Amino acid sequence: MLLRIEEGGRITLPAEVLESLGAQPGDHLRLEHGPDGYVLRPQRIDFSRLAPLRTHLRPGAEPFDIHAFRAQPQDPALRD
Repeated sequence: MLLRIEEGGRITLPAEVLESLGAQPGDHLRLEHGPDGYVLRPQRIDFSRLAPLRTHLRPGAEPFDIHAFRAQPQDPALRD
């Protein structure tokens, strides 16, 4: 199978490959290096491990927008 590398290093996997992996939009795939080359495997994220963090959330708190936070200008003097 021949894949073309697009700008930014992106590739498009054929539908038959995604179907054989059981991959859906939004899923994660793990690329592992083995003795015979690289292997692509589906990676399931276990979000249930985050459940204990709920006890630290304040009821009625506004959702935190990480994208807006990262977009804020940073003061270089605050670096470690």
